[in-house]
Amino acid sequence: MTDFDPATFANVGPKEFAQLVKSTPDDKIAQVMSGDMRGKILGEVFNRMPSLFRADRAGSTNAVIHWVITGRPDGGSDTYEVAIADGKCVVNETPQHDPKLSLTMGPVEFLKIVSGGANPVMMFMTGKLKAKGDLGLAANIANLFDIPKA
Repeated sequence: MTDFDPATFANVGPKEFAQLVKSTPDDKIAQVMSGDMRGKILGEVFNRMPSLFRADRAGSTNAVIHWVITGRPDGGSDTYEVAIADGKCVVNETPQHDPKLSLTMGPVEFLKIVSGGANPVMMFMTGKLKAKGDLGLAANIANLFDIPKA
């Protein structure tokens, strides 16, 4: 499944999604994420987060994380809120709480991170990912989710 079709992109399982992101050139991902499918793709990714959450690894973690994905067609960004508390993960399309951590990145970087195809620490060091707030949480966030690998 290496042919990139935006409709397929939003409708595959986590492992197939990771494979699609890995096999698709960055410029093609950027093109799709600046079009009509952006909201559907972001919605799919965030809707899956609670099912990929690893409560067994979260311990007593209580945190609100804002994911800010830049590069919207109108020049703006989309912000999703992920709240982790009492062993559960809840996603809100509209932020409702002050974040303990805010992560800001472009759409290509976001898809690479959530599909296991990028090293968030390296992205932070090279400025492709900006983190504000609890950097310890930022460094540990990948461990809280069962991120599919392509």
